This record gives sequence, C-alpha cells and structure tokens, in this order.
Amino acid sequence: MYVVIMGSGRVGFNLAHLLIADGHDVTIIESDDSLCNETAAELDALIICGNGTDTKTLEEANIKNAHVFVAATGYDEANLLSCILVRDYDVPKIIARVSNPDHEEAFRKVGIDAVISPERTAAGYLEKLITRPKVADLIVLGQGNAEILDMTVENKKTIGKRVADLSPTENYIIIALYRNGDIIIPKPDMVLEKGNKVSVLVKIEAVKQVTNLFTK
Repeated sequence: MYVVIMGSGRVGFNLAHLLIADGHDVTIIESDDSLCNETAAELDALIICGNGTDTKTLEEANIKNAHVFVAATGYDEANLLSCILVRDYDVPKIIARVSNPDHEEAFRKVGIDAVISPERTAAGYLEKLITRPKVADLIVLGQGNAEILDMTVENKKTIGKRVADLSPTENYIIIALYRNGDIIIPKPDMVLEKGNKVSVLVKIEAVKQVTNLFTK
C-alpha cells in the first residue's frame, strides 16, 4: 500500500514509522526544512520538502497513485485545504488530523473519510483509566461503542467458572486468557483461576457490569 503523509511532527512521524515497519511505501510532505532533514535521516521513506496545500507538491509525491492520504500537521486549516485538493485525485481514503474538536464538522462536510483528534482520543483514554482503576488496559473500537478490556480475575463468583458459563453473551465475549506469560485462545471448558488475566470484548453500555463481574 502506498501512503502519503503531510506533516512529519509527532503524529506523522510515528505513523510513518509504523507503516514502514509493516512494509508499506510511504512518502512524507513536510514544509519545515529542519524536520525534513531529521525525518530523512531516521525513516526509510521519500521526504518531500514542500507545502501539502500546493498541487505541484502533491503531484511530486505521486498523489495520483496513493491508496491513502493523511493530513497530520497540527494546523487544521492546512489539513483541511490539503484534503480538499487531494479529493480531486480520487485517492481511495483520505484521513485528517484535527487539533480543535470544534472543527471536526467542517472536515466531515467536505467528505473526508476519517477525522481523528489525537488530543480528544488521549483525553478520553486517560478519563477511562481514571474512572476504571481495575482495568489494566483498554482499546476503543469502532465509533467508541465497544472496547477490549484487560482485567485480572478477582471476583469470587467468577473464580472456578468455566468460560462457557460466562461467555459469550449479547454484551461481551472473552477473547483471550493469559497464563505464565502465554496467550491462550479460550475454550468453553477452560476454568478461570484467581489471578488469570483476561481480555474481554464488551459493548460500551456493559463495561461497568463486566468489570464488576471479573474484578469486584
């Protein structure tokens, strides 16, 4: 897959690093000369020093053949303009970073495929960690209507139960067990022991119920 990223700041750089590690081809457009040099020295990607709101720069990045375009700068106006320009090249997927959540609607109105606010995502993640102290880790899925929770089995009512006695239900499913550092795909007859770590896919409205089921 060929991905063009505008902006090699924290978000753009880390995204490019992950994509390259997965074997994808990446081109980065960066307007800051010093960042261009730093990024070129650290990433195996084509770095174009230029402005992603300029069609000549976009064409130099071979935008016509891109599968995905990501506007990842910290400037909403530049991200929005570049995405509007990229739409004319029929790029299959356009993603924009939005720093100010109040601007999200403007991005959606022009037909951008995905609008991401790292600031809002980080704040929401921290809020969940604070309000759910018994959850070791979590991953938000979809539009925020489901989560994967990592928890340690502590509830006496759950200890000694078979996986089939608890899962699946309409609201959650146990998707993994961890014992002695190994991940195990749960089978119906497996028994939950005290201290077992489990990963549970759960609908957002059932998070409190499921957390209490395993940890209370």
